[in-house]
Formats: sequence, C-alpha cells, structure tokens
Amino acid sequence: MSFLGIDLGTGSLKLAIIDDEGREQCAASVAYTIDTPQPGWAEIDPEVWWRALREAASRLPQVQRSAVRAIGFSGQMHGVVLSDAQGNAVRPAMLWPDTRALPLLDAWSAPQPNPVAPGMAGPLLRWITLHEPQSMQAARWALQPKDWLRFKLGGEIATDPSDACATALADPAGVWDRALLERLALPLERFAPLAASYAASGSLSGDAARALGLRAGIMLATGAGDTPCAALGSGLANDGDALLTTGTGGQILVLATQEPNEAQGLHRYRAATDHWYRMAAMQNIGVALEAVRGWLSYEWSDAYCDAFASDPASGVTFLPYLTGERTPWLNPSARGGWLGLALGTSRGAMMRAAFEGVAFSLRAGLDAIRQSGAQVSALRLAGGGSVDARWRQLLADALDVELHAVDCPNSAARGAAMLGAIACGHWHASDLAALAPAATRVAGPQNNTALAARYARFIDLYGRVEGWFAPPSA
Repeated sequence: MSFLGIDLGTGSLKLAIIDDEGREQCAASVAYTIDTPQPGWAEIDPEVWWRALREAASRLPQVQRSAVRAIGFSGQMHGVVLSDAQGNAVRPAMLWPDTRALPLLDAWSAPQPNPVAPGMAGPLLRWITLHEPQSMQAARWALQPKDWLRFKLGGEIATDPSDACATALADPAGVWDRALLERLALPLERFAPLAASYAASGSLSGDAARALGLRAGIMLATGAGDTPCAALGSGLANDGDALLTTGTGGQILVLATQEPNEAQGLHRYRAATDHWYRMAAMQNIGVALEAVRGWLSYEWSDAYCDAFASDPASGVTFLPYLTGERTPWLNPSARGGWLGLALGTSRGAMMRAAFEGVAFSLRAGLDAIRQSGAQVSALRLAGGGSVDARWRQLLADALDVELHAVDCPNSAARGAAMLGAIACGHWHASDLAALAPAATRVAGPQNNTALAARYARFIDLYGRVEGWFAPPSA
C-alpha cells in the first residue's frame, strides 16, 4: 500500500509516492514557466499543470503507481483559477507574483486579520470584476490552484482552511467573510465549501486514472497549501517547531497549538492538521538569486564559487526586493538593486552581495517572528534552494539559528501524500510526530560580528531608499 502526493508549485509540479511507513519510494517533477503578458502580471494556462501532471506520472514506475491507494494535494497559495461547472478555465490562472491589483488594496481597510498582498485571490478577483466582468460572468467557481487540479481529477468542489484563510477573503480559520464578499461584489456561491485538509473529497475518475496510469476510484484528500504541507512533510508536529523553506519565495513558520496573536507583517494561518502557524513570508529568495545569476551570466556552480571566494567586506549591499515584499515591510512597491558599487567591483562581489541580501531579507522576517514572542533558535530546513554548504552557513550566521536539514527532498509532496493516507484511515493525526523524517544539523551560528554589522547596514539602507519606491504622485 502506498500514497501519492501532488505538489502543484509555481515553477514546477512534483509527485512523490510514500509507503505505509511514510518513506518516499519514488518522485518525479516537471518544470514550466509563468506567462507575463504585461509587466507585473503572472499567469499560466491551467492546462499546463494538467500536462505536467500527466508527464510527471509517466515518469513514476508503474509498479509504484499500481500500489497507490489515496492521493493528497499541495498547492501554491494565493492565486486563483476561474472555471466553469465542468472545470474548464475561463481565463488563465492568476498567480501570487501578480501585482496588477496593487491599486485595489485600499478595499481592504485596516485592521485586517492578515496582511493583504496584491497576488492573493481577493485582490485578483476584485481586479477581474472591474476589468474583465465577462470572465466573472462565465465562471461557476473561483478556485485555488490545487482545488482546481483535484476537481480536474474527479474530486469534489472543496477547499481547506489553510488555503481559504490565505485568500484575503476569509477569517484566520478559513471561514468565508460574507460581509467582505458582498462589499467586493464577489458572490459567495463562487467559492468552494470548506473541508478539512485530511478529509476525503471525491475519488479519481476513470478518465484521469487512464491518463495517469492509476487505479480508478482512488480516494482524493482535500489537501492544503504548499507551506503547511511542507511543514507536515518535514515533521513539524509540536508547538514551537519551526521550518525555513527556500524556493521561489521563502517562508519561516512556527507551529502553534493555539491561534497566534496578530502581529504586524506576519501571517497567522491554519495548518494542514488542527494546528495553527505564524509565518513570515518573503517573496524574493530564489527569484532574486536566479535573476542575479542571469544578469551576471553565471552557471550556478560558478556563482557559488565566485561569490563565496569574494571578500565579504567589499562594501556592496544588495536589496533583493525585485517583486515588492511582504514580511516585514508590507511594501508591494519595494524594488531592489546594488548599493556601493565601484569601478573595481567584481562579478563575484555582486553575487556575494546578492546571497547576503537574500539572507538578510530572511533575517528581517525572522526578527518579526521573534518580536511577536516566538523563541526560535533552530529551524528545520527544506527547499531546493538550500543545499550548498556555504549558503547554509551564511543562512545560519545571518539568522542566528541552528539549521537542521530534513531528510526529505520533497517535503510538500510528502505532506500531501500523508494527508491522503489520513483521509483513507491509514494514519491518524496522533501518528504524525512518529512519522517525522530524520533531520541532520548542517550549520550553526558562528558569532559573525562583521556579518551582523552588514545586516544593520542593510536595514539602514532599506529605510533610506524606501521613499524611492512609491510611484510619483499625479
């Protein structure tokens, strides 16, 4: 008996099959690109996800696929898919890096239970209502990405609290805010009813089963957002357990048994199980490093070598805010760049500054979590962007934490598969702590006072240039 996890990410779709003891048996992934038809837009045809799923499934051994008894879902958070009653998208899916709804955020008057970003479903749907009313009229459902994919596979129309509470249209527990929806002219009937992440939400259709090489009738769990799925797959099970994920963006989350208090710049969301978590969400991690690597014409291996061979005291600072920023600044207009460049500045020094700038942006998010009252001295580490030993040491020094690498290369997909196993009754929530993967200490802080001084300079420079980011007044 085994269980399949589908992780529908921003830049790739990943599959992982785990056995009845939670061990990964095989995995596959397929990458795709986001469409940017206009500056600030981020879209994708949902059929690209469907094709990626079929291709990834074909890469899994048939003997492993034949043993799957349940499927769980993990999905990129915040975006939205408008579909008709049959699951056909009426327009391209809009994704979390999209900033076109930035002028519409004043519709969310303070105070809000969570920070509101332009790439969340609420602002994006508000934009569609104003600029593409025909799309809203043609749509039966406004779905989160993973919920659309589950529907495509034969599942029920449903969403879970971890995804719903991140739309800016629900309370922190995920319950739709009827008064807000009415004020924004968004019909409640467009939104999926809530179900637990580990609840059964339909079964695999015959057509989908044939396309994926699976058995028809397999139970489908509701699933959860990718961050809570990564927390589950990485072994977070107890109050205070903390995780750092580094991918396109970065998240630092701390699990809590009770709803965390509201804190400026932080999110408090429901987890995939019955826990809560507080989270710092930083948008510019892998996306910033990848942009810099491209600008400097580096292969990744050379980028690491040149950056960490460069003198860290070059005087160059990099602000990584290429797509605005959430925690802690809540500034979607923020922008990035190097400060302190000289004629003799090398490519390596610029790349080094980029690594440090990204690490400092993570530290600013962690500082917000610490200021909220959480004690964080160690982080489990997940995400494909955190495997180089030199980068890990820089992160440990910048964040002033021990880092423990999780022995689970596909934590979000594993967490999704675990939800499938719970949905079909193989495990219960009380079993999760015992299923935590091994974690190895890979780095610890070395009291790097020079790096601490550069972090203070980073924070000072952001404050000095923040006024440049605002658009000129009319």
